Amino acid sequence: MTAGKVFLVGAGPGDPDLLTVKALRLIQGAETVVYDRLVSPEIMALIPASATCIYAGKQMSDHHLVQDEINALLLDLARDGRTVVRLKGGDPFVFGRGSEEAEVLARAGIAFEVVPGISSASGCTTYAGIPLTHRGLAQGVRLLPGHTRDGKPLGYDWKKLADPDCTLVVYMGLNNLDHIADELMSAGLPSDTPAAAIENGTTPRQRRVVGTIGSLPRLTVEAQLKAPTLIVIGRVVGLAGTLDWFGSGA
Repeated sequence: MTAGKVFLVGAGPGDPDLLTVKALRLIQGAETVVYDRLVSPEIMALIPASATCIYAGKQMSDHHLVQDEINALLLDLARDGRTVVRLKGGDPFVFGRGSEEAEVLARAGIAFEVVPGISSASGCTTYAGIPLTHRGLAQGVRLLPGHTRDGKPLGYDWKKLADPDCTLVVYMGLNNLDHIADELMSAGLPSDTPAAAIENGTTPRQRRVVGTIGSLPRLTVEAQLKAPTLIVIGRVVGLAGTLDWFGSGA
């Protein structure tokens, strides 16, 4: 039997209008889809009713399939001759573990393609009216996960991260926001540095909370924000009110 092929497809942050042309074509023509928890309902609705859909979602302390099982599933489906759309929120190569899955496929000699998607860092901040860079406010961007796989403390060099000329974007950091804020302020980042939290960015369910690194942990609790929530820290957040175009929600 001829082996199939796996397409690692970035679904973007949620708004189906942000899908690439290639991603939309693959989704609408899919026969087998292995999808993550962060793929929005609006994008899932684009999958043909005839397609076989397999949920492989993961969230903290609640893994429907662990990564090794997902890897094995992709191999089994491809070896069975199927063409598989592996659908991931955001971009497969930005905290999506797409490169790990591609590595497994490559070692097994399974054909694959990677379809980039708009990352959550880019899409969610834009829809919240927050540019990642802006002349005089931010000269660079750093993306980092806000939790560790094994639950251990975050082992960052906080002094390097506490750079007022850089925008920090924290994925999956809501549960550790108190710790992140404390570490950054202890490392020298002023407590009045603008900061925001964006829940369900780019979708009709988007909510945005804006404050400072000192106040954001409290504000997110008061707003009862839930995952998926993206944290943005830096002076560019101060432009949120001026650059609103999508609506802040909260």
